[in-house]
Amino acid sequence: MYAQPSIFAQGTGEHAYVEFDLLPGADPLDLVTGLATVHGPEAAVSGVSAVIAFRPELWAALRPAAAPAGVSSFTEIVGPEITFPASQHDAWLWVAGSSRGAVFDATRTAIDAVAGCARPVSEVTGWHYQRDRDLTGFIDGTENPAGVRAVDVVTHADEPGRGSSIALVQQWAHTPAWVDVPVADQERVIGRSKPDSVELDEAVMPADSHVSRTVVEEEGAELKIYRRNTAYGAVTEHGTMFVGFCATQHPLQIMLERMAGVGDGVRDALTRYTTPLTGAYYVAPSIPALAEFVPVDED
Repeated sequence: MYAQPSIFAQGTGEHAYVEFDLLPGADPLDLVTGLATVHGPEAAVSGVSAVIAFRPELWAALRPAAAPAGVSSFTEIVGPEITFPASQHDAWLWVAGSSRGAVFDATRTAIDAVAGCARPVSEVTGWHYQRDRDLTGFIDGTENPAGVRAVDVVTHADEPGRGSSIALVQQWAHTPAWVDVPVADQERVIGRSKPDSVELDEAVMPADSHVSRTVVEEEGAELKIYRRNTAYGAVTEHGTMFVGFCATQHPLQIMLERMAGVGDGVRDALTRYTTPLTGAYYVAPSIPALAEFVPVDED
């Protein structure tokens, strides 16, 4: 059993993120079948890659043997000074490619394929900014595992649900005030140097830096996730589409709680310049699990 390969696809500058809700009375099977047929393991969609994922409870009800245990929908996270809102939907589609036109056409095809059972309730266009930086100007994904290690971090290893991945999807709006913050202060907010993303020395690392709040160790081991973020928006309104994958939900959840200051009251300094607009968890089934939904070609 293996994870969807598009999770790891690099070098694509154009992105579309679409969330769907089932229509009243619609069969979830039709939603899964529609997306799997268009963008699943046997689909032939030219010039794009796609990740398909579903609300944890929806997927578990449809295919319990292919659903990782202990995964639930996003619920509001309340810290002492900030709240991370929940905006859970039934399905999530991430389409990526080198051409905006190809991504547009592939996304429209998917929306049309499930029009009889689901409606798109959120659509965000993403793009890469200065190769590997986000709109704060800092390199994004420095801590990402590479190669085989990335596959291990992303892929659920146990039954049920072996080969699936957990996706955390959040839209974060950036505030204009960030560009007026001196670089040295920005570096203390992030916890890294701006030019080359070197982690600050422990002696000068603020307790509320983004690094301090999101680098977490349990039982002597650092909890790892795999980030696939992009920029979104235009000059006047923009931000980051945060997309994080992990083999289990726990690392994603504990990082969010620490960012909000749950438990110890220390809020991530970056959240004073970025605002979470949405929050959802999805299960991205393994390729073999998705293949079960692709109709057999009888020709």
